Amino acid sequence: MKKIICKVEYDTEAADLVAKFTSGELGDPAGYEETLYVTAAGKYFLYVNGGAESPYTEENIKRMSAAKAEEWRAEKGI
Repeated sequence: MKKIICKVEYDTEAADLVAKFTSGELGDPAGYEETLYVTAAGKYFLYVNGGAESPYTEENIKRMSAAKAEEWRAEKGI
């Protein structure tokens, strides 16, 4: 997925995967995935996607600071 946020392109195909968190099983309407990426320029972003009853009913990309990315990893135990 590609998304431009504040004139910066975030692309899951071009960035490096850092960590992934999955909640629920495949097909679970409340299940979701959060995947942390970092670009070659050192910008972090979170790719999110989930079921109809999850916090992420549509796939999306959310930019993050390096500090927030570390906070996210600590929160998820990754």
